[in-house]
Amino acid sequence: MTTSNQEQQTDKQSALAVALQKIEAVEVPQGKSIALAYSGGLDSSLCVKLSQLKYKARELYAINVDVGQGQDEIEMAVERAVQLGIQPITIDARKEFTEQWLTKAIQANSDYNGYPVSTSMTRQLIAARVAQKALELGCDALMEGSSGKGNDQYRMHNVFSLFAPGLAIFVPVRDFDLTRSEEGLLMEHYGVPIEEIIVGGDDKTMWCRSIASGGIDLDTELPDSIWMWLTPPQKAPDKPTTIKLTWRNGLPVALDGHELPLDEMIEQLNVIGGANGIGKIDLFEDGIMGLKSREIYEAPAATILLKVHRDLEQFCLTKEEIQLKRPLDAYWARLVYHGEWFHPLKQAIDAFIAETQKVVNGEYTLQLYKGNIDIVARKAEGGLFFPDVRSIKSASFNQKECAAVAHIRGLPYELISRRNKNLGFSPVGGI
Repeated sequence: MTTSNQEQQTDKQSALAVALQKIEAVEVPQGKSIALAYSGGLDSSLCVKLSQLKYKARELYAINVDVGQGQDEIEMAVERAVQLGIQPITIDARKEFTEQWLTKAIQANSDYNGYPVSTSMTRQLIAARVAQKALELGCDALMEGSSGKGNDQYRMHNVFSLFAPGLAIFVPVRDFDLTRSEEGLLMEHYGVPIEEIIVGGDDKTMWCRSIASGGIDLDTELPDSIWMWLTPPQKAPDKPTTIKLTWRNGLPVALDGHELPLDEMIEQLNVIGGANGIGKIDLFEDGIMGLKSREIYEAPAATILLKVHRDLEQFCLTKEEIQLKRPLDAYWARLVYHGEWFHPLKQAIDAFIAETQKVVNGEYTLQLYKGNIDIVARKAEGGLFFPDVRSIKSASFNQKECAAVAHIRGLPYELISRRNKNLGFSPVGGI
């Protein structure tokens, strides 16, 4: 072994010793029956080991909730469970996520400052199902793998508290103050090494994929190998792809004339959009704690559908509906992002949004080209755009009639001017 390798090994052993000391220093309840939110990733795999070695769990139920992360991810979780010596319980929540969560997200134009709300939804759905299963199994504790620097600890805790009030909640990564590298060293020490393509791993759903959340620095390189759907725009085809989307009640129902369930629609748009360079999101995100992080998302279908849905609403809703709905959409996204999916206010906003969607029907033709989405044709049976009335080329009404209306609308400004003159202000209100 070279001197350099010896030094690296010594550093690893020192770091491992620190991590083990952190675990040793914290007292935890013993012998609980624990229901674990399990995915097979680094965090939840470490939770399995710690539940056995530190918490001395009486029983451990590793519950894997399928929210559309894909068969490969589910199979990986099962394979990892074999390595860990456990048998996971899998709950299929794909239909619920698609039909009860994603439908609302699309109709609400779900966007939290540039992020198409996704993981923030799935964490709450997972927490609800894990809590419900825990009660069914007679567990007296819940466990999940959040860190103390991220958002999921709050989302999971809110939902655990709602669905299983009174049960103990264990969050080992946070409660033992472990870094990501310390987690990796511990799993290697426990005989189940877990390698990540990029530090932080990823969180996959059919709607949006979060990559290395909290692990991306300003100068972190993003290799092309990390993308699941995306072809970088410079490598995308030199010819645009044309697609047609049909909408009913604010939801996409057909692609190129073929009616599809929403999950299949999203799957196909992820492939088509990604192949044309659409779906990369690289932004600074303000987390629940008010800490900024650079986040990378991959969301071809969400990018396409949310762009079209906003445009279709502009086509079909009244000015007043739009002006009220836009801030409500933003508040909806904020509530969901902050772990408030089940909050009564969010349910009330859902009701308003659902009422507006009855007229949001139409057909859009798009060209997808090297990361761009160009709307080339629009039709909407519920549209409020009537060029026979609005166009300057038409003689639909006598324009002279607007003179009196303009005078009355301008009258308040005459009064403001008089007031400002009396006060010695400038015409625009300055001193």
